[in-house]
Amino acid sequence: MSTLGRIIHYSSPYWARIVIAVIASATTGAMDGAFAYLVEPLLKKIFATHDLTIFAILPFGVILLFMVRAACRFLNDYYIRTAGELAVRDIRNDIYTNSMRLDLQYYNTNATGGMMSRVLSDVSGMQSGIANVVTNIFRDGISAVSLLGVLFYRNWMLALIAFIAIPLTAYPAQIIGKRIKRLANQGQLKMADLSSHLQETYSGIKVIKAFGLEGRSTDRFQNVSQEFYELIRKSIKYSAVSAPVTEMITSVGIAAVIWSGGSMVMNGTMSAAEFFSFITAMILVYKPLKSLNGAYNTVQSSLGAAIRVFEIIDKQAEIVDAPDAVPLETCQGVVELRDVSFRYNDEYVLRNVSLRAERNQIIALVGPSGGGKTTLVSLIPRFYDVSEGALVIDGHDVRTLTKQSLVSQIALVDQETILFNDTIANNIRYGRSEASDAEVREAALSAYADEFITQMPDGYNTSIGDRGVRLSGGQRQRICIARAILKNAPILILDEATSALDTESEKMVQKALDNLMTNRTTFVIAHRLSTVLHADRIVVLESGRIVESGTHAELLGNRGLYSRLHSLQFGNRDAAGTIDTP
Repeated sequence: MSTLGRIIHYSSPYWARIVIAVIASATTGAMDGAFAYLVEPLLKKIFATHDLTIFAILPFGVILLFMVRAACRFLNDYYIRTAGELAVRDIRNDIYTNSMRLDLQYYNTNATGGMMSRVLSDVSGMQSGIANVVTNIFRDGISAVSLLGVLFYRNWMLALIAFIAIPLTAYPAQIIGKRIKRLANQGQLKMADLSSHLQETYSGIKVIKAFGLEGRSTDRFQNVSQEFYELIRKSIKYSAVSAPVTEMITSVGIAAVIWSGGSMVMNGTMSAAEFFSFITAMILVYKPLKSLNGAYNTVQSSLGAAIRVFEIIDKQAEIVDAPDAVPLETCQGVVELRDVSFRYNDEYVLRNVSLRAERNQIIALVGPSGGGKTTLVSLIPRFYDVSEGALVIDGHDVRTLTKQSLVSQIALVDQETILFNDTIANNIRYGRSEASDAEVREAALSAYADEFITQMPDGYNTSIGDRGVRLSGGQRQRICIARAILKNAPILILDEATSALDTESEKMVQKALDNLMTNRTTFVIAHRLSTVLHADRIVVLESGRIVESGTHAELLGNRGLYSRLHSLQFGNRDAAGTIDTP
């Protein structure tokens, strides 16, 4: 389906509103033709026969005619615009819904501001196109057809003379329309750049102020804003030149009609009343024709935005449920990686990794940055699919399970505390939306968060602001832990859950984590080795490979990479403070 066809398709569910708008629009257009047609008989009646009755009621007839016309215009504008807004709502819902289905990899490679621009700016840009298609096709189109009918009825020769120039306007209109469409597409891309810059600026305002980068950020924004203006300026230029070009070309036809029609009146082959009726219709017909030409430019601009919108709606997720996928009803929490390799494009991040976590075991992943630790745990909930090998949970390859049932068995506490601009209770309830207030509080108690929550102005109903800015780092992390506790999933992933905390906050959060890890299969990523000393097994990753695996004591005795990392953090003492002897 063409882009324009898809826009119309989104309007089809609201056919009742469109039908009302079409009828009102058609009535408005037909009345223009009727008005032009009645000029000739009315003039004859009034001036030829001196019919004072018609002359007396004519002003009231004109008022009634324009009242009906005004009512029709209102019905048309109201119903076509609401139909357009409903269609835009559906498009916006579809683009957001499909964006939620896309893989994490898509978000890693596309700017957040650009995505926001497509959902907001581009979709809004389509609305005028949807309204213009229906309004101009029916109201202005029918108006033009009815007026053309009057012209050819009155004098077909003059009608041909009047519109001999019309085909000449088609070529420049097409050229201008294509340029407007291209500029609109480029303008939407530049608007996406503006949105991305705004999102990055407001999210990182603390860093910007700390490094005194306000001026640099302002200059960058102004540069992008100026580039956006230049594109809009060109688009305005082409839109503005469209009507004058059309008028100059059609003026040739108007001049020819005045000369030819005047000659006919003077030599008696056409009456003055017929000529005035023709002139009235001709003057009226140019307005809807100009409007149709302007609508063409508007539609072209909307199509530029629509192309970007439909790119997201049409984008298919790569990680989807297999046709024969089965739900993971119950989960014991046995996780196994069987000779797993993973690569981004052609670059391997993990190579030949084999690892088994038994039920309720704590598996710690340590090693230098970039070793593949976060990528490894991201394979468990199928944020990515393995490139080679298999990841198995309770004997099931995760690719044979439904994604929804898989993620329901996994809880995540990330190094980046993701909280939403909502109440504390609702942020905890993200773990299980149907949880009662009592269950939310029980989870907060287990996460050692209840004490500070109850001291808030509105307790659990306190709004925490954008990204939880009204809370300290330790408080935010404990809210995230409470969320994971409430989910009560048998598999837990902790990705640097205490890396950004001070010592006092870390101790409190670690106590909450101890409660969270109880009776769960846990994968812990940590740079602070003191947090993983009591893990059932510590796995050391380097350059995407497992280079060591064992308990804390075993790995220290191996004198390998773990021992070197330990020495860097604790010197010649182990975490308990005892001398590390050879």
